[in-house]
Amino acid sequence: AMDGAPPPTSPTGLSAYVAVSQLLGLTLLATTGAWLGRYRGGVAWHSPLQFNAHPLCMVLGMVFLQGDALLVYRVFRHEAKRSTKALHALLHGLALVIALVGIIAVFESHRTEGIPDMYSLHSWCGMAAFVLYLLQWLLGCGFFLFPGASFSLRGWYKPQHIFFGIALFILSITSCLLGITEMLLFKISDSYSHFVPEGTLANILGMLLVAFGLVVSYVLTREEWKRLPLAEEMALSMDFKTLTEGESPGG
Repeated sequence: AMDGAPPPTSPTGLSAYVAVSQLLGLTLLATTGAWLGRYRGGVAWHSPLQFNAHPLCMVLGMVFLQGDALLVYRVFRHEAKRSTKALHALLHGLALVIALVGIIAVFESHRTEGIPDMYSLHSWCGMAAFVLYLLQWLLGCGFFLFPGASFSLRGWYKPQHIFFGIALFILSITSCLLGITEMLLFKISDSYSHFVPEGTLANILGMLLVAFGLVVSYVLTREEWKRLPLAEEMALSMDFKTLTEGESPGG
């Protein structure tokens, strides 16, 4: 710290909840890998196992990385906002790329096996989540990372961006839960009701998805855990408003 000032600290409880979210996230990734490896034969491209890349990519991209991207402003609360914005956008962009790989995998697998596309509720919710997530990312970059919009327009859009960020995270988890159920009914419909190990493991994966979503959403909605603007950011914000709105800083 400079001038003998104590180093900034995180609010009480925040670090613990973030740590729990990461533990849950890594556990759900490991559980997804265990399910696909132990019961579905693993993952391979251009083979009958290509479909298995779909659930793995969607859990990694649309759930774990999306959740971590949402937590960036809570975790890196004392770093420069420009750097935090860049990391936020980068994680969301990486999630989109990985999710796109998962979507390509399922479409190619369906074409190879002669299975119809986009007929189930899971596919509708999943595609809606991906398309809206892409739109959210593009708008976020346009408004905040490479801002050309006025101060008032950015101020109007920010609450919408925050709301849809959480809403799309919830929709993504819901789509994964629908996908798990659909896959189990396709693969083990005759034995699912007998509490077979694969069904139990997949159900555990579903509960981990719910738990991860709940913890991340809790952190995001705690008002006292929101990132406060630094003093220099307040000054820059007022300068930007002066330039774009033609108002004096005191106005």
